[in-house]
Amino acid sequence: MFEIPDDRKYLESHEWTTTEGDAVKIGISDFAQDELGDVVFVELPAEGDELVAGEEFGVVESIKAVSDLYAPVSGTVTAVNEELFDAPELLNDDPYGDGWMLELEPADESEFDDLLSPEEYREQTE
Repeated sequence: MFEIPDDRKYLESHEWTTTEGDAVKIGISDFAQDELGDVVFVELPAEGDELVAGEEFGVVESIKAVSDLYAPVSGTVTAVNEELFDAPELLNDDPYGDGWMLELEPADESEFDDLLSPEEYREQTE
């Protein structure tokens, strides 16, 4: 069974989002990192970039595959986890903690309603 924290919302493509104050944090799920295997490279947008919900924002490369990353919600990138550039294995080691990818300022809070609840995401990964 994969770890699926209840304090997040999920995309079918295995990205998660959680709200911390005004910021929205984004990463990939435990299921996604397990499917990918050992992550060796991460490509992320820069601070100030605009993301659109459902559109590609980056790439994760592992020893098994290259996978596109999709934005759970629209908004402006306010922070990028630059530690991932030197230590992409953080995605494998701690996908919900030190392996976070981006923070953004959401453009439309109603987009959270379109995301999967932890229960819905659990059903998808079983």
